[in-house]
Amino acid sequence: MIDLYYWTTPNGHKITMFLEEAGTPYNIIPIDIGAGDQFKPEFLQIAPNNRIPAIVDSEPTGGGEPISVFESGAILLYLAEKIGKLIPTDLRDRTTALEWLFWQMGGLGPMAGQNHHFNRYAPEKIPYAIDRYVNETGRLYGVLNKRLESREFVAGSYSIADIACYPWITGYEMQGQNLDNFPHLKRWFEAIKARPATVRAYEKAEAFKDRPLDIEKSRQLLFNQSAKTIGGA
Repeated sequence: MIDLYYWTTPNGHKITMFLEEAGTPYNIIPIDIGAGDQFKPEFLQIAPNNRIPAIVDSEPTGGGEPISVFESGAILLYLAEKIGKLIPTDLRDRTTALEWLFWQMGGLGPMAGQNHHFNRYAPEKIPYAIDRYVNETGRLYGVLNKRLESREFVAGSYSIADIACYPWITGYEMQGQNLDNFPHLKRWFEAIKARPATVRAYEKAEAFKDRPLDIEKSRQLLFNQSAKTIGGA
C-alpha cells in the first residue's frame, strides 16, 4: 500500500494522476498546507523540506522496512520503476522521458510557481516580477508546444513526463497564458484532461476544497520561512 501525503497543488496532482493511471491502491493522508500541517514533526520525518507530496511505501520491492520518498519528481520515478508502468524501457525513450521530467522540475514548475506567487500572493503588485514570470512561463509553454508539434505525448508514449507537466498547465489563465496561442500544447492538454485517470485524480481533490482560502494566513505559512524556522541556522 502507498500512503500519499497530499494536498491539492500541481505537485500533489501529479501523484494522484500516476496512481490512478497505474491502478495502484493508495491511501491519501491530507496535509493542509494552508493550515500548517506541513510543519508537523511526523510529516517532517518523511518530508524534511516541509513540502508535499511525499509517500510511504509499506511494501517496497525486495521487502524490508517501509520506504519514504519526498519530491514529486523522485516519487514519480520511484513509482514508475517499482510498478513498471509509465516509463519507457527503451534506453533512448527513457532518457527522453527523464529529460522532460527534469525540465518540468527545474523549469516549468518553478517559473509557473513564481508566476502564481507574484500574481496572487505578493502583498504588492510588482510589474517587473509579474512580467518576468508571465513571459518566462509563456516561453516554456512555447518550448512544450514545439516539442508536441510532431508527437502525441512528450516522450512518445504517455509517461511520467506528461504527468509531471500537465498539472502545471491547468492554471494557464491565472498564469496569463492563452492556450489558443499554443495549438499543439492545447491538443495535448485536452487529451490528458479527458483521460479517465486524470478525471478520477482531480475528483479526489474535490474532497479538500471546501475550506475558503485565507490569503494572509497562507502568505505567512508558505512564504515567511527561513533557515531559522527549521533550525538550520
